[in-house]
Amino acid sequence: MFGSRSQVKTWQQIRDMERAGHIVAGMLAAVRAEIRAGVTTGELDAIAEAFLDSAGGLSNFKGYYDYPAVICASVNEEIVHGIPGGRVLEPGDIISIDGGCSVEGADGRRWHGDSAFTAIVPPTPPESESLSSVTETALWSALAALADGRHLGVVGDAVESVVEAHPEYPLDIVRDYVGHGIGTAMHEAPEVRNFRTRERGVRVRPGMVFAVEPMLTWGSSESSVLADDWTVVTNDGSRASQWEHTVAILPDGVRVLTALDGGAAGLARFGLVPAEIPN
Repeated sequence: MFGSRSQVKTWQQIRDMERAGHIVAGMLAAVRAEIRAGVTTGELDAIAEAFLDSAGGLSNFKGYYDYPAVICASVNEEIVHGIPGGRVLEPGDIISIDGGCSVEGADGRRWHGDSAFTAIVPPTPPESESLSSVTETALWSALAALADGRHLGVVGDAVESVVEAHPEYPLDIVRDYVGHGIGTAMHEAPEVRNFRTRERGVRVRPGMVFAVEPMLTWGSSESSVLADDWTVVTNDGSRASQWEHTVAILPDGVRVLTALDGGAAGLARFGLVPAEIPN
């Protein structure tokens, strides 16, 4: 999909990407704060756009292959790429919000950040809570695995291991949509797969940056694209969850560029602390 070669960044370029990542984090926090019954996905998109305008970030979603919005808002059976609009959120809905932005770096080029989270409109169905929780755990397990992983395949190993640890749930890993490298473009080589393969993947080394984004479904992950040519839905109506962060590989570990704390809270459960960007 994106080839196999990964762009290696300088430390200054990674600092620029962290600046973009922090704007993305703020944007998603602003959207999360307004998720409730009665709000439309279009209203959430307007909140995201207003935040970017005030923060100085440029949406890397809006206009991308003519995509019409700043965020993707995928509700219930929508796995990814849901276009915001008039859909009204109802009690018990599960919604994944995916968004990003770019900023101008010290080298005059634009550098990107990309992140996603899942939220549930109260009252929270237990199945949806479990689905989102396991997907988020899979994300952080994958990010932690990259701290000392030698090849990119550790991401798929980590995600699949988390899913396998919950045989009591009817979870399925989405395989048709994967993570990616990120830098001067939102989507760069290589693919970041969320499942095990025989291939170990590219060798991971400092300066590489990836967008890791596991997606799970509560049922079959077989999917179709709606007539809008964007929204991906499960064929059996299963609910879906997506969690994503942009992560930099550094000499002493990893740093989550789309988390304001560098990933400290999420990595702590694995006994890790965020690596510092060298001078």
